Amino acid sequence: MPDASVSPSNAPFHVLITGGSSGIGAALALQYARPGTHLTLWGRNAARLQDVAAQVIRRGASAEILSLDLCRTDDALAALRKADDARQIDILILGAGLGDIRPEGALTETAEQVRDISLVNFTTPATLATEMASRMAARKAGRIALIGSVAAFHDLPVATAYSGSKAGLARFSTALHAAMTPHHVSVTLISPGYVDTPMSQRLEGARPFLVSTRRAARMITRAIGQGRAHLLFPWPFAIARFLEMIVPRAIVHRLLRTAEVKQRPVS
Repeated sequence: MPDASVSPSNAPFHVLITGGSSGIGAALALQYARPGTHLTLWGRNAARLQDVAAQVIRRGASAEILSLDLCRTDDALAALRKADDARQIDILILGAGLGDIRPEGALTETAEQVRDISLVNFTTPATLATEMASRMAARKAGRIALIGSVAAFHDLPVATAYSGSKAGLARFSTALHAAMTPHHVSVTLISPGYVDTPMSQRLEGARPFLVSTRRAARMITRAIGQGRAHLLFPWPFAIARFLEMIVPRAIVHRLLRTAEVKQRPVS
């Protein structure tokens, strides 16, 4: 796992963000960047991580980056323990995620898609959150945020692994919140709709109620600071979630099967 440090300091406040090289993760890094804050940014693309770290430093914070594959859960866990041992983590934001749909003309996603999406969207973040929750509970302080999706609340036929992994993360997050509240550790589930990220930009067609990454980062940092159990945005998706709960499932599934979803290949 290649490791790089940029402008290290003894800043007392430490925020670690996975998925920090682009999208919501990068926007959150910039939102937290200020004098007295140290940002640890994880991502797959070392060059983009370097760019975000440089922007963080220009805002007066210090930063270090780590390029790693979150499909390798044991490596990620070892890296988290090393980071917290070196500099106590105050806020852990698990923002990395994979989004994919079944190949055109196929009945299901591939087995490899399901494996990788499950590892990155559920197994690794749940593992890291559990380790950090234990450490923070011992310190009687800390905040954990898990970036999920409104897809967690819908049975998406073209993206069963994505919606399923986000559903698992959602239940895990709220359960961990229940366990950690008496120990002064807040756990916040973030369930965004369409945010203008590289992942959503791959989708062809409309992206209703699209939110910019900057606006999403403002809402997310506010929810984390307040220790909220759940943030779902934008608000029309809360209505969609409610409607799906009261409409017979067979009707919902029939409607979802008619939805045509396509995405551009990864460039």
